[in-house]
Amino acid sequence: MKRDADAVDEVHDVTEFRDAGECRLTPVVELDADAALAVVIALRGVVRDAHGADAARARDGDGVVRAQSFEEGDVYLLDKPFDGFSADRYLMDFGDVGDVDFCARMHLHTGPRFVRIMTGPDTRIRVCSLSPFDIGYVDGVTPFRLQLFTDIFPDGPDEIELPRYNAIVPENSWVDMQIPRGVSHQFNALGPYAVIDSIHPEESIEVFREKMAGLQMAAQTIYLAEELPAADTCAKLPAQV
Repeated sequence: MKRDADAVDEVHDVTEFRDAGECRLTPVVELDADAALAVVIALRGVVRDAHGADAARARDGDGVVRAQSFEEGDVYLLDKPFDGFSADRYLMDFGDVGDVDFCARMHLHTGPRFVRIMTGPDTRIRVCSLSPFDIGYVDGVTPFRLQLFTDIFPDGPDEIELPRYNAIVPENSWVDMQIPRGVSHQFNALGPYAVIDSIHPEESIEVFREKMAGLQMAAQTIYLAEELPAADTCAKLPAQV
């Protein structure tokens, strides 16, 4: 998928891109505000501790740096792959779009991702894709329905209008997201309390398949926009949302 296996800012032309499938979103649970806040504070505390620890910021014996930063926020690699086990897991502490004053770009990955999105009080996450979402819903079990809407992808060329599909993860809730390999997606936190717990099922396979020099999370991303979008392209929501 990559043109340069180890590039950390590879951009592909969005007008020539086609999603390989679609993402699935499944609401998991609603929590009371105190419980939701406790979960987010505890998990983001792990990330923040890691970013203050020399051992997590330095390359380990396998050449892996566990504490890294993405456009959406800081991450910490909790569990590395090892012989016989290709998956790994990381936590992300989202930056509030209102504080960072930009939106993370639409992108895709060289392998699948299984993401649990968690919000606290006064915080929502806007999830976007260039293809419609499949929504996991079981009557009598799934606790709520997601707000969905469509707008125009703001980072495409002026002469072409590409639809962008949007879902809003509400405050004090958990939503699971299954992202197939090669499918576009975009996360942006609208508020101060948001984390994700993400599993990469094929992490070491991705490194081998793309012929990467080593495990580097940012190199397993392909962007669909050159520049970081302005904050209002994700923070501004329709009146009915």
